[in-house]
Amino acid sequence: MNFIFDYFPNLNKLQKKQLESMFLLYKEWNERINVISRKDMDYFYLHHVLHSLSIAKFLTIKSGSKIMDVGTGGGFPGIPLAILFPEVDFHLVDSTGKKIKVINSVKDTLELNNVNTYHQRMEDLDLIVDFVVCRAVAPMETLMHWSVDKISKNHKQAIKNGFLCLKGGDLTEELSAFNNAEVIDLSEYFNEPFFETKKLVYCPVN
Repeated sequence: MNFIFDYFPNLNKLQKKQLESMFLLYKEWNERINVISRKDMDYFYLHHVLHSLSIAKFLTIKSGSKIMDVGTGGGFPGIPLAILFPEVDFHLVDSTGKKIKVINSVKDTLELNNVNTYHQRMEDLDLIVDFVVCRAVAPMETLMHWSVDKISKNHKQAIKNGFLCLKGGDLTEELSAFNNAEVIDLSEYFNEPFFETKKLVYCPVN
């Protein structure tokens, strides 16, 4: 996982230790609950951790901000981002209880006091945040329907509050109704072939 340290050279000792500890934690849980595809565990740091951290290449999230990870699954991108931004509050939401159970164990072991978890539907959550983040959970129109009312109109970042979504493939049709959406090729940030088709979609909310 040294390539992560190369891409993020300012990580402190605690952050490096937390990132290094992630693999065994998820490997142990994966043997009981299929949180990550077992084949994909061989590429854990590339496909899951670094992919999640690509959001931090686009935006340095200010301390005191609130971020909601919708359909977080095993805790991605929320857990890696929470390690990178310890002064930011992360709210990880998933409707599958066993996945929240895994995340709770991981966050407790890593002592991530800035992570909150919610086993409920997105629509039922009473929470206002600066950004909604996610990885290939649903089309942008559906994400908007679920959570646009959860995003604060008080903009305090370098960019307007909104959605930061990790996606892949041709997004032309999906984003046709979102004229203000910005699509960033992750190959701009990372050299590995895995990122050649991966994208970050930023959709601001006015």
